[in-house]
Amino acid sequence: MKTSVRAVRTRAVMAFIYILLAVIAFTMLVPFVWMLSSSLKLNKDVFTFPIQWFPSAPEWQNYQKIWTQIPLTTFIKNTVYLSAVVTFLQVLTSSFAAYAFAKLHFKGRDILFLGYIATIAVPWQAYMVPQFAMMRAMGLNNTHLAIICLQAFSAFGVFMIRQFYRSLPDELCEAARIDGMSEYGIWFRIMLPLSKPAIVTLAIFTFVNTWNDFLGPMIYLTKTELKTIQIGLRMFISQYSSEYGLIMAASVVTLIPVLVLFLSLQRYFVQGIATTGIKG
Repeated sequence: MKTSVRAVRTRAVMAFIYILLAVIAFTMLVPFVWMLSSSLKLNKDVFTFPIQWFPSAPEWQNYQKIWTQIPLTTFIKNTVYLSAVVTFLQVLTSSFAAYAFAKLHFKGRDILFLGYIATIAVPWQAYMVPQFAMMRAMGLNNTHLAIICLQAFSAFGVFMIRQFYRSLPDELCEAARIDGMSEYGIWFRIMLPLSKPAIVTLAIFTFVNTWNDFLGPMIYLTKTELKTIQIGLRMFISQYSSEYGLIMAASVVTLIPVLVLFLSLQRYFVQGIATTGIKG
C-alpha cells in the first residue's frame, strides 16, 4: 500500500515538473515566435494589439530588402571571421593553460590560478577605457586584430576546462611521462581527445558571445567594411524612425547560424555541462 502511494506521489511530482518545464519553454519561445512573425509585417503592424501572430499578407520582401539596404553580406562575413578566429584562439589558449593548472605541479600554481580566475569578477566596463587607449597606442584601433587580441584569452574558459581535466585520472599523464611523452604531447594526444565535450561547450559559448557582441565592435570598428552584423542592425534605425520589420528579418537571418551550430553540437554541449566540475 505504501509503495503504491509513493509511486502515485512520484508520478504526480514528475507530471508537475514536466508541466512547469513546458510552461517555461513556451514562455522562452514566445519572443522568438513574435520576432519571426514581425519579420513578415510592415512597420505599422509590428506593435499592433492584439498581436497578429500569422500575418494575413506576409511581407516576404523584408528578407530581400535587408540585403540591399545595408551591406549585410559583408557584415556576416566579418562576424563569421571574428567568431571563428576568436573561438579557435580561446579554445587553444584556455585548454593549454587549463592543462598546466590541472596536471602540472609548480610553485605558486594555486595562487596564480585564483588570481587569474578573480578577474572574472571585474566587469569589462571597469577597464574598457584604458583597454581602448592601449589598443589605440598600439595602432590596432579600427582593425579586427584589436577584437581578436582582446578576446583570445578567457579566464572562464580556463576555469571550465581545468575542472574537466581534473576529473580525468592523473595516472594517464603519469603513464605517458613514463613512456617518454612530453607535456605538449600529453596535452595534444591525451587531454584534448578526452575533453571533447568541454572543448565543444567552450566553443559554443565563445562563438555565441562573439557573434552577439555589440559593444566591442562598436568601440573599435568605425569603417563600414569592418563592422559586424550586430552593428549593422543599427543601420535600420534612423534619426526619426526605425524599420522594425527589416530589423526583425535581419535578426532572424543572423540567428540561423547560431541555431544550426547549437543543434549540431547539442549532444556534446549537454555532456560537457554535465561532466564539467565533477571534481573540485
